[in-house]
Amino acid sequence: MTRSAEAQTRRGEVFRRLHAGKPILVLPNAWDVASARIVEQAGFPAIATSSAGVAFALGYPDGERISRDEMAAAVARIVAHVAVPVTADMEAGYGRRPEDAAATVRAAIAAGAVGMNFEDSPGERGEPLLAEALQVERVRAAREAADASGVPFVLNARTDVFLEQVGEPAGRVAHAVRRLNAYRAAGADCLFAPGVTDADTIATLVRQVSGPLNILASVTSPPVAELERLGVARVSLGSGPMRAGLTVLKRLTEELRAAGTFGALAGAIPHAELNRLLDGA
Repeated sequence: MTRSAEAQTRRGEVFRRLHAGKPILVLPNAWDVASARIVEQAGFPAIATSSAGVAFALGYPDGERISRDEMAAAVARIVAHVAVPVTADMEAGYGRRPEDAAATVRAAIAAGAVGMNFEDSPGERGEPLLAEALQVERVRAAREAADASGVPFVLNARTDVFLEQVGEPAGRVAHAVRRLNAYRAAGADCLFAPGVTDADTIATLVRQVSGPLNILASVTSPPVAELERLGVARVSLGSGPMRAGLTVLKRLTEELRAAGTFGALAGAIPHAELNRLLDGA
């Protein structure tokens, strides 16, 4: 085994342990090397990429408009510049077939990642979710590809039942639980249910989902300490950090255009600090 393969294996083992219990795993998502280094410097034990953030930064809308190769290349660049484990958001696997899911896992592993988000929403109008049986086969293929690599790899299977508001509200919890438990049985390590923010629903999911639960945080989500008390294993922020950064830029441009003043620059990270952060990264 090469030194880089040994390092990836160690990172994979660390990342897997981070899902084993308290403390809750908190992942502020990154979209490029600078954002990843900031997250790492803040002391977070792992980094998750944001597929939307990467796509936006490269000029694509979200929803698999970016190619698998471009996404993997962005992940590889982040992995090469941080010491902590990196898990890659690889959308819905860039293709509907189980073999496409397997190819995406192999691309993420080749990029140096030790985990992957894998969703059941194909990003196509009129079809908010893939058929459950098909997604189960895709999860199984992803698991088999990960295991064949020999890299400890956390497969985070996501359902968009809540995010896409599939079906009547009263039936969404049962629908999401059924899907997530099926994905768990097919080999997923962690189960992701974005679009849920109320404590009661989160607590129900924790009780009924048969594996570690990942929640997507927003401004209306319970704080981290409460999520941990509810039993959530992992919380991520998705494209939120990237969009928050772009919001600062939007305010700056509006102020500059309207008033010709520079107040939005107040509090900016000093140039020298960023230089130090990236020097040798």
